[in-house]
Amino acid sequence: MSFILDPLYNIVSGVIVFIHKILSPIFGANSGVTWSLSIVGLVILIRIILIPLFVKQIKSQRAMTALQPHMKEIQKKYKDDRQKQSEEMMKLYKEHKTNPLASCFPILAQAPIFFALFTVLNGIAKNKPHGFLKGEYLVSAAQAKFFGAPISETFLGSDKVTVKIVTVLLITFMSGTTFTTQRQLMVKGMPKMDSSNNMMLQQQKIMLYLFPIIFAISGVNFPVGVLIYWSTTNLWTWGQQFYVIKRNPTPGSPAYEELQRKRAHKAKAEGKQIEGIDQDQAVEPEVQGQRKQPKKKKKKK
Repeated sequence: MSFILDPLYNIVSGVIVFIHKILSPIFGANSGVTWSLSIVGLVILIRIILIPLFVKQIKSQRAMTALQPHMKEIQKKYKDDRQKQSEEMMKLYKEHKTNPLASCFPILAQAPIFFALFTVLNGIAKNKPHGFLKGEYLVSAAQAKFFGAPISETFLGSDKVTVKIVTVLLITFMSGTTFTTQRQLMVKGMPKMDSSNNMMLQQQKIMLYLFPIIFAISGVNFPVGVLIYWSTTNLWTWGQQFYVIKRNPTPGSPAYEELQRKRAHKAKAEGKQIEGIDQDQAVEPEVQGQRKQPKKKKKKK
């Protein structure tokens, strides 16, 4: 396995050491800020590389949304034959070149990097070098702290109160951002659909609650540096998704309807007509049940 893992160790440690060299004159070679920002820089580089995969994920999700009526027909037609239903579903995905698991691609793509970073940071605590993180860099990284907690220590592997507090806060932030990112997609980014017998919606609900629980349970074994990495990538995912939902929402979703209303309102204010948008949508509907005040009659002299 070394011929597979060693290149990953070299890539991860090489990027961290390279960013560390750039930041050392500013914050100091042994500073926790320098090493923490080096890990953050690794996240940014990886997420920029994964942008094409993220675009593919969005396209696949929207294709799955468009296939919902066909999927319902298949489920209804073969409701008593699960095997035939699965075969027809796979045939439908193949014809439209989509994949129901595309939403997991960014996480799966980061898994090797995540494992390599976990091994490299564990090596700091055990004084075991991996890749380019060796010699003076290994000693320096072992001394680096994030808010008083060494970046190589874990919740279960340390008796220090500072490490316990920092890891709990990072795990909470990591799980919270995972939950809010998934909920943001379900509430604003997905079209309104019938929740009964809807495979895509059920999958999203499972991810909504399952991933935060997995992160919360497994996070106690992660070094502080890995928690910094995962918290940063979660924050990036939330911001990236927020931008897409706001600027290029899925047709039929609450965010799409809100964007259409804003465009219609702006067009009405400017006296323009936008094709496909009813400008009357920009006018706020009159509140029903509101009592109109009677006009006072002028008294005759």
